[in-house]
Amino acid sequence: MNVLVIDIGGSHIKLLATGQSEVRKIPSGPDLTPQQLVADVREATKDWPYDVVSMGFPGPVEDGKPVREPKNLGAGWVGFDFAAALGRPVKLVNDAAMQALGSYEGGRMLFLGLGTGLGTTLVLDGKTVVPMEAGHLPYRKGRTFEDHVGQRGIDHFGRKRWRHFVDDVVTRLRLAFVADYVVLGGGNARLIKDLPPNARLGKNENAFRGGFRLWEGCADAKGRSSGETDS
Repeated sequence: MNVLVIDIGGSHIKLLATGQSEVRKIPSGPDLTPQQLVADVREATKDWPYDVVSMGFPGPVEDGKPVREPKNLGAGWVGFDFAAALGRPVKLVNDAAMQALGSYEGGRMLFLGLGTGLGTTLVLDGKTVVPMEAGHLPYRKGRTFEDHVGQRGIDHFGRKRWRHFVDDVVTRLRLAFVADYVVLGGGNARLIKDLPPNARLGKNENAFRGGFRLWEGCADAKGRSSGETDS
């Protein structure tokens, strides 16, 4: 079975299919609608054979469907029938959840996506993916975890204090969720200088691995998540 993985970002949509070595990119942006996405994907992959589709969506997902319009794209995503439009079965998950699944290497793993906000996903036993909303929990002085380690934290506190908060938040959440280790992904993970204990950096290409794993019969992505990795 050949899988097409679509990783939707605010500036680019990245594509990779089973048996292909070249990641293809098509433009994204605030005017991108799901109809345009489908047309662009069909054109960009017309020489790739694929049977099913995995899609990482930058917004909250419930039961395989977007439940809120994405902040950095056009309108019309909620209620859109991607399977009918693409003519293939589609598994749609939050983008942080897809990258988390691709980062999994055993045990109980917590994935934290450091981007615009804070994506939080727990992966258990390689089969169960649990997107969460931990970034919205209160942390300090009326502000949330996301306010401190998301992009707002960098803008408000500066990179030095942001790194301090990342270290503290990673440690707190790892202990709270009894995780064996933490994987840090998202666009701002590259700004970390010294990794907290029991943490490692993820890779953007792990989103593709996660997309392939969704169809391997070893993963069940449950729940909803609004964390945006901005990878």
